Amino acid sequence: MSETVWLSASACSLLQPAAEADAQSLRLVQRLLELGCSQRGSEELAGVLLEEIGTVLQADQALVLDSPPNWSPLWQYVRRGLRPIRDNWPHNLFGEVLDRVAGVSQPSQTGIPAIIATCLSYTKQPDRVLVINRHRVDFSRSELEYAVVAGHYLGLALEKAAGWDEQQKRLERQEALVKIAGQLIGQRDAASLLHHIAEQAAGLLGCERASMFLWDKTRHELVGRPALGMPDEELRLPDTTGVVGRVIATGDVCQVDEVKTDPNWDSNPDAASGFRTNNVLCVALNDREGERLGALQVLNKKRGRFNPADVETLQALASHSAAALQNVRERQALLRSNAELEGQARKDCLLVGNCPAIEALRSTIERVARTELPVLILGESGTGKEVVARSIHYRSPRQHQPFIPVNCAAIAETLLESELFGHEKGAFTDAHATRPGKFELASGGTLFLDEIGDLSAGGQGKLLRVLEEKVVYRVGGSQVIPVDTRIVAATNRNLGEAVRAGRFREDLFYRLTVVTLDLPPLRDRREDILLLTEYFLQQFCRDAGRRCLKLSAEARRRLEQHPWPGNIRELRNLMERVAFLCSKDKVEPSDLAFILRPSADDKKRYSNSSLNEATDEFQRQHITQAIERAGGNMSDAARLLGLHRSNLYRKMRMLQMEVPS
Repeated sequence: MSETVWLSASACSLLQPAAEADAQSLRLVQRLLELGCSQRGSEELAGVLLEEIGTVLQADQALVLDSPPNWSPLWQYVRRGLRPIRDNWPHNLFGEVLDRVAGVSQPSQTGIPAIIATCLSYTKQPDRVLVINRHRVDFSRSELEYAVVAGHYLGLALEKAAGWDEQQKRLERQEALVKIAGQLIGQRDAASLLHHIAEQAAGLLGCERASMFLWDKTRHELVGRPALGMPDEELRLPDTTGVVGRVIATGDVCQVDEVKTDPNWDSNPDAASGFRTNNVLCVALNDREGERLGALQVLNKKRGRFNPADVETLQALASHSAAALQNVRERQALLRSNAELEGQARKDCLLVGNCPAIEALRSTIERVARTELPVLILGESGTGKEVVARSIHYRSPRQHQPFIPVNCAAIAETLLESELFGHEKGAFTDAHATRPGKFELASGGTLFLDEIGDLSAGGQGKLLRVLEEKVVYRVGGSQVIPVDTRIVAATNRNLGEAVRAGRFREDLFYRLTVVTLDLPPLRDRREDILLLTEYFLQQFCRDAGRRCLKLSAEARRRLEQHPWPGNIRELRNLMERVAFLCSKDKVEPSDLAFILRPSADDKKRYSNSSLNEATDEFQRQHITQAIERAGGNMSDAARLLGLHRSNLYRKMRMLQMEVPS
């Protein structure tokens, strides 16, 4: 054809229900339909069909142009050996093709090849053009008809493929979100978490930058990280500032396609960082309870504008990010709490004293702690056996694992096996749930068996079996449970005599006494009494919220002369009582109310009385001693006893004691 020819889809015989066409034309159209149905994605579909169209029409180039005014090529086919034509397009002609919803064939002109242009058929308004060109000869009428048919089916196929593309993009984004969520779980530090979220948000949505803004409610500030170009990559703003402030206040999604047109846009951060923001998408960060934590913001979409899929993706990422941020904060709070508890535990295992026996004990503990040997601690009640056990644990490689104390004397024999080894659900009455025993709980750490000398014969045998086999069986269970537990035991009894008397198993005795530590009583380390007194007094005065009390010279002498039958525990309890009850700034001898052990005569007298009678008699004596120590001052006596004066009078009447008028 040597002239421009127009052909609409309605006038094209190949698109009519009862088309009359030669077999070859029908076969070419059938080939288009087969290829269109065999492809899914837009990229693959357009590539295959454009190559088919270009081959059938012997074209130099076949391409799909986007809508005006850009007319940019979306997909194209170029015959091998040729370069694509990008200039001298008849844009006015393409615009007319869209207006008329038709195809046109234009013969070649000087410097311009022959062209066929036809609109792609869409259920919506056509906005793309199929362009075919070649330099050799003009296109015929039958070739124009084929091109119109090709444009029709190509448009429909691309529209269908666009839906598949959207599903693929949604699936890819969901997979990316799942992957990102897994990565967020692995973050342990808040700063690195914020950087990671920003990087993932920018990459997932195809943006230049992203920032996390955390809301500091107490200071009414927004803290943005990472803020590239700012000191320490941190930006602080009032919580009413700009787009982020609006999101914090309302919780709504905020999308600004052109920041210059937004009256709420704050350009100060751009000026400070040297970055130029063009468009913004910002969503709220809410915790599991719906409380606002901050906002997630992405800047400058690289291609096109933000769309509903971007909003949905950013909200999903914000949800994962808020959960990860809350987990990191909770973890950091737990770590701080654990560090404080561990610090307190380490403080509680401090061995206070400078006497030679304590110095030697410290040296032994340092050596023993690095081993896995079982340790037996001997000493009178109150000498600090558990403190030594904790000291061994917190100086050993097991220091970050559990330290589990068990008082063997306080466990009934019927419950011993369940307490130490655990039980399965339904193993006995009241076993409503499976419960691990102390050995399992202490696995990896240290199990402290206090008062081991009071353990029953049956308990001794079961303990020996665990020490030898390193496994436990829960009561009612048959599963072997390996345990890696270090044993530190303690007793105030003479185990050697107990072995000779047949009250303690000899094999268990030798199993426990690989290392033995003997703690001296406080009366044998008198040079440490005042040192311990000052230590406990400072500790309890701090707990009581008062300045540390001073000791008078006479009080010091009384403390050094006291026999301390209750050892360090007695001294500790006395200093706790003094710190909370002493009304003066200096501790005098009258403030040191020593509680003496019952004498032999007391034991004999109480043994012939009922429990109520013995209790009342002891209380009468104790109150009488307190009144004597207070010099008859009932207020001071009440304070020594830890009572109000009116309560002391009431107690004396109940005990039928003479009450001063």
